[in-house]
Amino acid sequence: MTDTLHQTQNQDRELIPRVLLRAMGLLVCAVLAIVAYARLTDVPLSASPPAAEITHEREMILVSDGVSGAVTVLSPEGAVIARLSATEGGFVAGVARVIDRTRMQADQPANTPVIVTRRANGRLDITDPSTGWSADLMGFGADNARRFARLLDKP
Repeated sequence: MTDTLHQTQNQDRELIPRVLLRAMGLLVCAVLAIVAYARLTDVPLSASPPAAEITHEREMILVSDGVSGAVTVLSPEGAVIARLSATEGGFVAGVARVIDRTRMQADQPANTPVIVTRRANGRLDITDPSTGWSADLMGFGADNARRFARLLDKP
C-alpha cells in the first residue's frame, strides 16, 4: 500500500519535467530581456509596413447587419457603393465590427466614414479618423485585401 502511495506522489511531482520548467522560465526571461532592451533603446519597429506614396483613397461607411457577415458599404453622402452578402462580406463585416467596437470604446459616433488607401507599393490600409485606428489590410491575406481593393475601385 505504501509503495503504491509513494509511486503516485512521485508521478504527481514529475508531470512536468524539471528541464522543461527551467527551459520555459529561461524563455520567459529571454523574452522579457529582449522587450526591455527594445523599449529602452527605442529600436524602430521593423515589422511596420514600408511607407509608400498614396495613389488612391476613398472614404466609405461600413454598415454591418450584425453577426451574419452581410455588410452595406456607403459613400459619405449615403449612396450605396456595394451590398455584400454574408459569403462575400464576411471579412469586411468583421472589420466593420472591430471599427464599431473601437468607436464605442472611444465614445465616437458609429456611422462615420473610414478611409481605405492604396499605396504605390500595392499595399492597402484602412484608417478610422475618428479613433485613429488603422490596419494594413495585407496583414490579413491577399484575398481579404482584394475585397477592399474592389470597393476602392467601384464607381
